[in-house]
Amino acid sequence: MTVREFTQQDEQEFEEYLDALGEVMNHERRLLPLTSYCTGLLLPLDSKTMEAMAATLAPQRTLALHHRLQNFITDAPWSDAAVLAAVRAQVLPAMLKHAPVRSWIIDDTGLPKKGRHSVGTARQYCGQLGKVDNCQVLVTLSVANGMAALPIDVRLYLPQAWTQDAQRCQQAGVPLDITFATKPTRALEQIRAAHAAGVPAGVVLGDEAFGANGPFRRGVRALGLDYALGVPAASRSCPPPTAARPAAGAARPAHCQCANSPACCRAQPGAGSPGATAPGRR
Repeated sequence: MTVREFTQQDEQEFEEYLDALGEVMNHERRLLPLTSYCTGLLLPLDSKTMEAMAATLAPQRTLALHHRLQNFITDAPWSDAAVLAAVRAQVLPAMLKHAPVRSWIIDDTGLPKKGRHSVGTARQYCGQLGKVDNCQVLVTLSVANGMAALPIDVRLYLPQAWTQDAQRCQQAGVPLDITFATKPTRALEQIRAAHAAGVPAGVVLGDEAFGANGPFRRGVRALGLDYALGVPAASRSCPPPTAARPAAGAARPAHCQCANSPACCRAQPGAGSPGATAPGRR
């Protein structure tokens, strides 16, 4: 790995970045672990664990720094949404100097886990492993412009096995008002929040986990956003709302991916080819 030495300008920009994040931390005691954690993420370490960061940054007081980092990440009451907004305010203008936003990327990311006590951990599909296994799943929204991609919203997916177990949620510190929501529902919440915050619009991109969900597609279009989403290979398509429609009461075709009402659907020759996408405009 080639590591570029920090210049004086780099250090100044890094300090300004940390100052902006520090303003939403709500307590000055969190500034030191914030600085240590962000510095650790930039170190050329094989593993970016808190133990490795602490051992490199403070070899004489590794245990103490590790405890501070652990408390900062797991227990300190700072808002992840506020921090992500501060990051966006710092980074997005720099991205826009090179090119406008072209896409909003929705994805779910699996994090392999052992045990069952980490919030949201369950046997579910994990993209890192390519199979169903014990993991957490995050639903993420990023904006990209061909030059860079910036995560602007990250939300933990809670399976029903968690939301239906009040005692387990209480022990893990999950707020009692959190209810079950599918990944497309969480993703649409993220997109609506970004749209309300004035994030520059882009084409919404996602795989078939989102493209196969009609309410998600309709919600995206209701915001005036275009999309290009994967759909299952066996899907059937339908004509635009202005095309001839079948008689009233006609059955909706199986696997129809229409974003309109069921009455407008009909089978189309050649639909369902591998790699098909559901475009946002019809």
